[in-house]
Amino acid sequence: MKAYILERYGKDLALRLGEVEEPVPAADEVLVEIHATALNQLDGKIRDGAFKPILPYKPPFLLGHDLAGMVVSVGAGVRRFKVGDAVYARPRDGHIGSFAERIAVNEADLALKPDNLSMEEAASLPLVALTVWQVLVEQAQLKAGQKILIHAGSGGVGTIAIQLAKYLGATVATTTSAANADLVRSLGADVVIDYKTQDFSTMLRGYDVVLNSLDARTLEASLKVLKPGGKLISISGPPDPAFAKKQGLNVILRLVLRLLSASIRRKAKRANVDYSFLFMRADGGQLKRIAKLIEDGTVRPMIDRVYSFQELNAAMAYVDSGRAKGKVVVSLKNGSGS
Repeated sequence: MKAYILERYGKDLALRLGEVEEPVPAADEVLVEIHATALNQLDGKIRDGAFKPILPYKPPFLLGHDLAGMVVSVGAGVRRFKVGDAVYARPRDGHIGSFAERIAVNEADLALKPDNLSMEEAASLPLVALTVWQVLVEQAQLKAGQKILIHAGSGGVGTIAIQLAKYLGATVATTTSAANADLVRSLGADVVIDYKTQDFSTMLRGYDVVLNSLDARTLEASLKVLKPGGKLISISGPPDPAFAKKQGLNVILRLVLRLLSASIRRKAKRANVDYSFLFMRADGGQLKRIAKLIEDGTVRPMIDRVYSFQELNAAMAYVDSGRAKGKVVVSLKNGSGS
């Protein structure tokens, strides 16, 4: 089958389109014919080698963390899916590879595709929707009447986070450019801050939660907007000791991550704020719950561009540029470009 192969780690390297062996599903896996996949900053960071210490993939391997498609065969132990089902998923770490025509996915990572979405729309959601669910529902336990600051509101995570936070009953502030202000307001943002001309850290106070996906300077400045007992949750790092323990990393890596996060943890403690790092995990059960929110209109996908499979490297370059509003999708079943 055709797939895009990462031959070696390297910043901004192009992936090679080539032939690889067809995956054979294990007893608990489902073989999916991929109709569409989506690109994430995570793919670029893995390609660049930034995650080698915690996600030690050995080149050559396939990237790709999002997919929507059709079940073409199932393993002997699979009970929840059958041939012909339309599904979507974020495959678990160690089993990624959706930049390909087919993929074997663990049954527990899959969910039926929302009925009201195209394959391209469904493919745009798994990684970002699971990230948002695990930040807002699991980690922050966001409640009605609370206030949350969501950085980069026009991005892939931000567009979904604003919608879910509003569904949960929170007041939502977000940072974005003036050009994207109307977009984030249409998603439900109550307070919109132009990061180019305004300083969020002097404008906001008494917030319960901050979702950070930006740099270390933004992370530290976010402490100022939180009230005592507030929660600062970062999906862009630095990883903390709790994450290292959960990942089962060795003693040396645990020490490294403890040192990397020492400064922000110390400053958070001084501000009486809880700092934590979240690296999302695959979860088909959560995707099933998210599908219901999509089908009832609570959450809608946001797609910037759709590329053809032949244009995947161009799509990667566009994601790397940081200009995307919402998600960038690659379609394997139509020839349309961006």
